[in-house]
Amino acid sequence: MSEGGTTPGKSAQPLDPMELARLASLDLRARTIVEGAFSGMHRNLHPGTSVEFTEHREYAPGDEIRRIDWKAVGRADRYYVKRFEDETEMHTFLVLDASASMGYRRRGVSKLDYAGYLAGALAYLVGQQGDAAGLLLFDEKARSFLPPSTRPGQIREVFRLLEAAQPAGRTDTALALGHLGELIDKRSLIIVMTDLLDSEPDDPSNEAHGALPGRLRQLRARGHDVALFHLLDPDEVELPFDDLIFFEGMEPGDTRTLLAQAPDLAQAFKRESQAFRDRWRTVCLEASVEYRFARTDAPPADVLRAFLADRQRTVRR
Repeated sequence: MSEGGTTPGKSAQPLDPMELARLASLDLRARTIVEGAFSGMHRNLHPGTSVEFTEHREYAPGDEIRRIDWKAVGRADRYYVKRFEDETEMHTFLVLDASASMGYRRRGVSKLDYAGYLAGALAYLVGQQGDAAGLLLFDEKARSFLPPSTRPGQIREVFRLLEAAQPAGRTDTALALGHLGELIDKRSLIIVMTDLLDSEPDDPSNEAHGALPGRLRQLRARGHDVALFHLLDPDEVELPFDDLIFFEGMEPGDTRTLLAQAPDLAQAFKRESQAFRDRWRTVCLEASVEYRFARTDAPPADVLRAFLADRQRTVRR
């Protein structure tokens, strides 16, 4: 029974981030998110498509009928489907921005906490499927790296690192992805969670900033499946203030400040926030990277359900 008075996975509505924050551990939050997102839904996150056959397994509801091996059915009088190399050996890398800007919160949970909820749920799901999950936490450098593994205790270690993460330092997403690209030795699913506040896709003045679209394209060119979760606090989407506002950069070395009258700024801020997201959506589209925008007040189960439902539809096409 959760502290909100409902059993995980049984509530009529998915828990919002603040309700999840009241649960005792990331393990419980992750299971609650997954159960809320996948009630009655086939849970195969990344079905294999390789032509290299490896083994059979018994048919389960939700499996694609085209994978049934009818010769095996005739011999054993049971339904079996073929498993493939990609299905049995897919690695998933969870890549989280843990820089200072990810710690912003005025109400609700921080972006880093929210990313931890999503990453924890994905790690739990991947582990339940018997696949290998790994984790990279970064700011301006790679802070913690846990290689993908299916060993006992791997998902608990992912949870431990996520719960211990504290927002600090500047952001360099391009450097983190470059580091990751050097470590990966096989085709993988890479899920990046960041606020992208270190980056402008069309700004050539900063080498690190301008490199991020190139890093995304490099990962795709090497055959990796890449999804980018763009996480923003509601305050970064629409200004909620009515009076004079003093803005100050959150990350070390960011000395930018601004004093503005909220009513005059609100509409311009909203337009620029939308334009910022649109620019990154276009960059991802051109790089064949999946772009997912999420506000940190959205129920994580809804975000996860939409992500996996879209992936299932893509595979079936």
